[in-house]
Amino acid sequence: MLCRIRPLIALVAFLFVVPAFAQDDDPLPSWNDGATKQAIIDFVTKVSEPESGDYLPPKDRIATFDNDGTLWLEQPMYVQLAFALDRVKELAPEHPEWKKTQPFKAALEGDMKALAASGEKGVAELVMATHAGMTPAEFQTIVGDWLATAKDKRFERGYTGLVYQPMLELLAYLRQRGFTTYIVSGGGIEFVRNFSQAVYGIPPAQVVGSSIKTKYEVVDGVPTVMRLAEMNFIDDKDGKPIGITEHIGQRPIAAFGNSDGDYQMLDWTTAGDGPRLGLIVHHTDAEREYAYDRDSSVGRLDKALDDAPGKGWIVVDMKNDWKEIFPPKE
Repeated sequence: MLCRIRPLIALVAFLFVVPAFAQDDDPLPSWNDGATKQAIIDFVTKVSEPESGDYLPPKDRIATFDNDGTLWLEQPMYVQLAFALDRVKELAPEHPEWKKTQPFKAALEGDMKALAASGEKGVAELVMATHAGMTPAEFQTIVGDWLATAKDKRFERGYTGLVYQPMLELLAYLRQRGFTTYIVSGGGIEFVRNFSQAVYGIPPAQVVGSSIKTKYEVVDGVPTVMRLAEMNFIDDKDGKPIGITEHIGQRPIAAFGNSDGDYQMLDWTTAGDGPRLGLIVHHTDAEREYAYDRDSSVGRLDKALDDAPGKGWIVVDMKNDWKEIFPPKE
């Protein structure tokens, strides 16, 4: 009798345990099941499984990610711009002329309309004035101190807590499958390098971004690199393939973005030979995050949204494809 019961117990255990393991093995638990999630898994599987006809060795499994709006929020303004505005206020006592000079006057008064009217030139002036005149290490310390205390007003959370949980899972999944993941951001390279390892698991050497010029000099007998108030490289739009070529040295097989600023990176990536993946995060969830695309001055998504179907790029519908937006609060 006991011999007959044991197989029955084993069968019951199998029926209950296997679904639990299947759920635990889901590499993207914050993604809703559907065509988007399946397309990602299918791509990763076919390039990483040795028996696949599309198998690629790990050295070729390069994936690049935009940062603002792709890995963390970018509304109502880019996080680095929020940092620059706070720096203007902190440095204002040393620059009384800023009270009468745009765009600094707008920054000090919180006049976002006037600041927007200053355009990219005005924002660049703020960045130059607040990001230069120090060593990279000193800048890293300033950024780190700011990120440790600054909070987004709407969500009342620090910015490094406003990263996208589904994208964190995707980064981990890719690395588990032998991919090397890079950030390719229009934001400042040193700004992003400050938190890339701790937040995304991406070391500073795997960050590509915009940069200001630097100068080597010896100060009091100590060799030093100083950050200058002059733009060196803008890693946006057609700058992204250039930045990837110069920093990484090969075309990725997967690229992830959310705006027209990422168009050229996705276009160049998916134009390569063999299996390719291009993915756009479409912000469609006004309740849990923000809903914006064609008319937004921040993270504008227009041409890339129109061209995505013809180019075979996956468009993630944030509202419908993601179970969660941000990680749970600690």
